[in-house]
Amino acid sequence: MGKKSRLKNKAAKKERMPFVARTFEGLPHEADWIALREFVPSATGTVQLTSGQTVRVCSLLPGNGAGIVRPDGEIWIGLQVAHNFGDISRDLAYVVETALEMEPGQPVPMGEPGMGARLQDLIDPASGFDVTVHDGFDYWIEGTDDRPETAELLAEANETIAPTVQLESVASAYWTEMGSQRFLRWVMTDDEPRLLDALARLRVLGEDTLGEGTKLIGHFRAHGRLVPVWEFAADAADLEEPAVAFRARLDDALAEDAPLTSEQRSARSALVSRQVTI
Repeated sequence: MGKKSRLKNKAAKKERMPFVARTFEGLPHEADWIALREFVPSATGTVQLTSGQTVRVCSLLPGNGAGIVRPDGEIWIGLQVAHNFGDISRDLAYVVETALEMEPGQPVPMGEPGMGARLQDLIDPASGFDVTVHDGFDYWIEGTDDRPETAELLAEANETIAPTVQLESVASAYWTEMGSQRFLRWVMTDDEPRLLDALARLRVLGEDTLGEGTKLIGHFRAHGRLVPVWEFAADAADLEEPAVAFRARLDDALAEDAPLTSEQRSARSALVSRQVTI
């Protein structure tokens, strides 16, 4: 290979998409994008583009598809997909831009987006993103003709869903039931080091629970944000008031500036040791 070819290849590599840790940063309700991408089985939300067109964001589409242009022309995109070229926001923006050029009733193919637009470039900054959690995937067939193969696909998909409820009293907290266990996964957008400090302060005081019979079992990091996880036996409705009370205690702990005590540092280290990045 000649020198010019090597230089050309090196330049091409430099143009590859950079990895972005907080891929949903700057989008409306960043934490809910993370939840729908990572662990909410069936949910949707609608965003508005700067062009005025709306896009329905789905946790999952049939066949794990990247997107679809519905018969009525509405664009749907799926968050829980395998593609990841380094910046999921660019991946999804590629799907949206491709869909805008397609005829209704067509699935949207995924391709490498390169250094193209990101969702942050396409979505109106004033757009909302109100999430609706569904009991199943029946919304897939809204406005379409029922077919036997569709009913079979729906039945199979619905069997995989763990019951999930979004709490109403606080932002981005989702109750779920998995077999005999119940969990609350709460996506928090607070600064990570300060959040870990605050959780450590509360743990030492015994105030990191959501009431009697609940336990903070750890947390994971997703898309640059921490997601604390509690285990308990309570129904979702029983967590509304405790969640509000916990958020108030957490805000007070976040406001503290005093250095951590040795006991608090130990609690913080224990929290970090159980952290998982997904």
